[in-house]
Amino acid sequence: MALIVQKYGGTSVGSVERIQEVAKKVIQYRNDGHDIVVVVSAMSGETNRLLALAKEINPDPRGRELDVLLSTGEQVTIALLSMTLQQMGMPAQSYTGSQVRILTDDAHNKARIMQIDDEKMRQDLSDGKVVVVAGFQGCDEQGNITTLGRGGSDTTAVALAAALKADECQIYTDVDGVYTTDPRVVPEARRLDRITFEEMLEMASLGAKVLQIRSVEFAGKYNVPLRVLSSFTEGGGTLITSEEPSMEQALISGIAFNRDEAKLTILGVPDQPGVAHKILGPIAKQNIEVDMIIQNTGHDSTTDFTFTVHRNDYQTALKLLKETSVSLAAREVTGDEHIAKISLVGVGMRSHAGIASTMFETLAKENINISMISTSEIKISVVVDEKYLELGVRALHKAFQLEQGN
Repeated sequence: MALIVQKYGGTSVGSVERIQEVAKKVIQYRNDGHDIVVVVSAMSGETNRLLALAKEINPDPRGRELDVLLSTGEQVTIALLSMTLQQMGMPAQSYTGSQVRILTDDAHNKARIMQIDDEKMRQDLSDGKVVVVAGFQGCDEQGNITTLGRGGSDTTAVALAAALKADECQIYTDVDGVYTTDPRVVPEARRLDRITFEEMLEMASLGAKVLQIRSVEFAGKYNVPLRVLSSFTEGGGTLITSEEPSMEQALISGIAFNRDEAKLTILGVPDQPGVAHKILGPIAKQNIEVDMIIQNTGHDSTTDFTFTVHRNDYQTALKLLKETSVSLAAREVTGDEHIAKISLVGVGMRSHAGIASTMFETLAKENINISMISTSEIKISVVVDEKYLELGVRALHKAFQLEQGN
């Protein structure tokens, strides 16, 4: 008998029929002897509907009131699922984030969990009840409702699993696990049976949309075994866990890619201390995140500085960079919105040489030019022209034989 925290996303609870299917799955686990805590999102499309209503009234609503509004989506789902479980003969108790006392900081719309009171949940579990908790929300020390940001239900589920010392946290979604890459780009992509927290964190940060990155960070920090499963098909899913010395690691676990980046270059700035800060300082002050950075020093005591930002921030960053270029007497500022990032991820890289050369050779054979390169212990990322993204991913997937597994 195990204690399992299950999370069901918006598509999994998108209708009464879907909620009934979730209830059947939960009851099956209970009948197998497991204690179950269920975390749910708002029904599919509900958060967007509520947000649109708010924007009709005020294009920039106050964060506190927006949290009060958005939190109602999950409140509807916990009530409906609890009613369904009760109707099917399974005792159940629903809780909002405030009722469980998921204590967060006061950063409305993007709050972070600080503490969880697990007393009520443990009492309900000992009484044989299924506990149903609203994801995505909590409350601050003043009792104000807060929300955790997009995908926050994943983080709620992992945090509850950590607080309850659950045996496993299961994330039910519309895909049946983590794949070597996006199957829509590479039909031969293979579902991974398991992957490390470290690898999943890289995959999530590099564009894989399976899990919210904060939930993976939380799981890794508190060593909560995570399993990604499908709400719609049976299967073992993908287990995300700590790296074990006995695990035989694949050379490459997966290929992540991101179409949402843009590249900026400032040419001919003075090659002297403090220039990088003068270039990136104004960018940082606008809360624009910089990803990859390359600096090339020339023979004329000047340097060229290139970096990438999210495509949504491109115009703002370009404007700031042009302003900076005047004070630095730069030669030119250029930008490119039509780039993409392709990344190889795998803890197996630590003990194998030659991966980068194989990657570069594979792309060269396809006449794909690399404009930027970034590496870490378990990742190699390259920036290429956006039109070559899918070709590059397919070629690399084949070159590293990811469809075959270990």
